[in-house]
Amino acid sequence: MKPKAPFQPTARPLPEGARATREPAKHVPQMSLKERDRRWDRTRKKMLTAGLDAFVFLGNDIYWGMGMANLRYMLQIDTQLGAEAIFPLSGDPVAWTGVPHMNRPTNMYHSLNTWMTDFRTRGGMPAVADELRARGLDKSKLGLVGFSSTIQLTPTILHQDVLTLQKLLPEAQFIDASWILEEMRVVKSEEEIEMLRKAGRIARKVVDAMIETARPGIPEAAVYAEMIRTQIANGGEPNIFNLFGSGPVEHARDELWHMLHGCEQPLSPTMRPLAEGDLIATEWHTKYGGYRCHTEFSVYLGKRAPKELVNIWNVSVECLEESKTAMVAGKTIREALEIIRRPAAKAGLDWVELGFHAMGTASPEFPTVVYAEGYGSNTLNGHRIMDFVLEEGMCFGNNIDLHDSRWKPDVGTMLSDFMVVRPGQAECLIGTPTEFVQKG
Repeated sequence: MKPKAPFQPTARPLPEGARATREPAKHVPQMSLKERDRRWDRTRKKMLTAGLDAFVFLGNDIYWGMGMANLRYMLQIDTQLGAEAIFPLSGDPVAWTGVPHMNRPTNMYHSLNTWMTDFRTRGGMPAVADELRARGLDKSKLGLVGFSSTIQLTPTILHQDVLTLQKLLPEAQFIDASWILEEMRVVKSEEEIEMLRKAGRIARKVVDAMIETARPGIPEAAVYAEMIRTQIANGGEPNIFNLFGSGPVEHARDELWHMLHGCEQPLSPTMRPLAEGDLIATEWHTKYGGYRCHTEFSVYLGKRAPKELVNIWNVSVECLEESKTAMVAGKTIREALEIIRRPAAKAGLDWVELGFHAMGTASPEFPTVVYAEGYGSNTLNGHRIMDFVLEEGMCFGNNIDLHDSRWKPDVGTMLSDFMVVRPGQAECLIGTPTEFVQKG
């Protein structure tokens, strides 16, 4: 029997000399080549110090897509399908993205990416191993780069991928190097901050959309949808992170509502119609050019909110104002927290979170302190980092989630801006309204 010829996806090849269009790159936020060179130079210096011959990036869409954070930072690659890449100590990087039917006629990154040129269809660990072998790196010390954060503590590297690489490259030495990239991301460059600044401008529009849309009779899902629409319609990436909560302020004392902090899906959003006397409190991320800007805000539906709720909001505003003077270069985390938490302590209010968390291509990044010392995870409560000194260029979302359990144990407000550590006073990137919105 005559053997079948290899499958040909098209009857005719692509025209000779045809190239991927570059038009999409004009309409997608781009980091400069100067920024690329800065990062790659720093990275290779750290690789030399660690004795590494290459980074092997293993990216996935875990935790709202943040599993791609290090790939986005190093190579400007961010995909819901996941990706692999090799970044060598010397030579050009290579990345594997997409599946065959999505890479026709070309890989999309040929139209988008300005930092590198070698993009291939994903072929799993065998493709990665073959390339390492072809580059003479099969007996080298290789740093595996996944993703972790102050919540996602375990680096997101699939165990079977590691086993396969070890089997295919038995003479190579593999070590976890995710922390190297995560340390590099702690202090942001001015170009990174500009991406966050643009995200902040969009986030401010989302606040307005939330205020405008929220009214009695409208399903909470409609408010949620308008917030997301506003992000995307103004250039934000369609990466949906919105911890939305709503409910009646007045309800039976033995019926607990989720109104101390917004919740994730599937609890929100629902088709429950909003009603007079409801409170909406939510936290969301606006993603622009790969950078995530955090916002928290609250809206009351009614002409006059209970005085206890207004007081909670007013103290939250005090905490936010104090944050501007607390989050400055040279202060320790301990000093900053004492300043930020002082108004709540003076007012005798409780809090779910009160502090700040670092953000950039992921969230929460290091350092993050939102809980009281000794409460919750050590990576979130300041354990061992209270004397850590803030540096200019660090970027933080505020977490100001106060309530008064003497009044109600399940109702509070949420408020934040997004702050850049500067000398003298923090730079706010959103300009979150501080007047308590009461929509009667």
